[in-house]
Order: sequence, then C-alpha cells, then structure tokens
Amino acid sequence: MEKERRGIQSVEVGGQLLIALVDEGAPMLLRDLAQKAGMTSAKAHPYLVSFGNIGLIQQDPVSGRYELGRFALQMGLISLQLLDPVKIAIPEAAELSDRIGHTVALAVLGSRGPTIVHLNESRQAIHVRMRTGTVVSIGSTATGRVFSAYLPPKLVEKLTASETDGDGIAGYTGKKLAKKELESLLAEVRRHGIARAVGEPIAGINAMSAPVFDHAGNIVLAMTAIGPMGTMDPGWNGDVAKALKQSAWRVSERLGYSA
Repeated sequence: MEKERRGIQSVEVGGQLLIALVDEGAPMLLRDLAQKAGMTSAKAHPYLVSFGNIGLIQQDPVSGRYELGRFALQMGLISLQLLDPVKIAIPEAAELSDRIGHTVALAVLGSRGPTIVHLNESRQAIHVRMRTGTVVSIGSTATGRVFSAYLPPKLVEKLTASETDGDGIAGYTGKKLAKKELESLLAEVRRHGIARAVGEPIAGINAMSAPVFDHAGNIVLAMTAIGPMGTMDPGWNGDVAKALKQSAWRVSERLGYSA
C-alpha cells in the first residue's frame, strides 16, 4: 500500500514553483519566484527549464519574467470543461442541510426559468410542493431573485414576461414590481450576496438563496435553503445565511471562480 502511494519528490518540489505562479497571478522574476516557492534561484532554474520545454511555463524574452505557458493554459481549460456544477454542489448541499437542519435545493437556469435539479430534504416537514424538475418564479422566489440579480437584464425581462399566466411556475404570485422597486431589491441581493423570501410566496416558509459562479463569473447554479418561519433565521448575517454563502462559495471556487 505504501509503495502504491509513493510519489516522486522532485516533481513535488518543482510543483511548488507552479503553485507559486498560480498564487501570484502575474509574471515573476526568477529570484521572486524561487523565494515564494521556498528555494534558491540556482535550485529553481533547472525546474523552470524543464517546465519550459514541455510548455508548462514560458519566459518573457524582454523582461525575463516567468509565467504559465500554453500547455498549462490548455490543461486548465480542459479541466474547466469537465467540471459539472451540479455534481460538485450535491455533496455541499447535503452537508449544508445537515448543518443547518433545513431543506436545501439546487437550481439551474432552464428554458422556462430557474429549475430545481436536486433536493436534500430535512427532517422538518415543510408544506412546499417542490421536486426535481420544478420551475420556480424568476421574481417571486429567493431562487429566482438570485438569478435575476446576476443574469443579463434582457434575459430576466424575457423570463419574467413568460410568467404571465404562471402555468406550472412554482411560487408565481402575479405581482409585478415597479422598475425602481425591482432594481432596489436586486441591488440588495448583490450587496448581501444572497437573496431571501420571508414568509412569501408561501405563507409560513422562509427561503434564502446564494449564487454559484463559474470561472468566468457567470451564475450557473443557485443553492437555496428552505425552512419554516418559526425555526429558520432569515437574517442577512444569521447562521443560515453565513453557512449558505460559505457552501456556495466553495462550489464556485471548485469551478475556478475568483472574486
């Protein structure tokens, strides 16, 4: 077992240089790069030559600074393409539901609007007609509002217009907010990094929803906590809000997002 886990130390040592470049996020001089990686310049240079030969790093011929090379960028792009936001978020949703004691739903943007794709139901019974495949209102629900806050406005207008009859849209109330009122609501969502619906659109039920972003900063998923008004704290800085944002942030990080 020990033999199977044995690695190549020189690869791990040289890898510290790549980690340092990624952490810095900008081209670096040899002495600075070596220092950040915890080694001397003389020790770092042979590694950099080898990494350069296979395209993991490249050196600017004018400034002499090192940066990630073409092959490193190709590896990163392939990795991002293989990432599945829902697959990554499911374990986080399960852990979050256990931690806060409330139902946690994951939603993506479908052709008709935000659509539930996964549910972790808590032991606390909540009278909400929700299952995987349920489409929720873009304007009346916490899940919909978090998408509204981070999607292009034209797309939000189109989805809002498609809700005119509310047919098959969970949480649809028919209530239309004035433009200024809507802008204020969405600004509040962006300011707190989370959307909430307190006692509405379903009486007695609170919901809070946090966005999950991809490497390009696009919202790809909403993580929503749902619970009874009597036991779920809807405070912007409450325990539920903090735990929810932390979970959503971890998924975003896995997808390559950096604020």
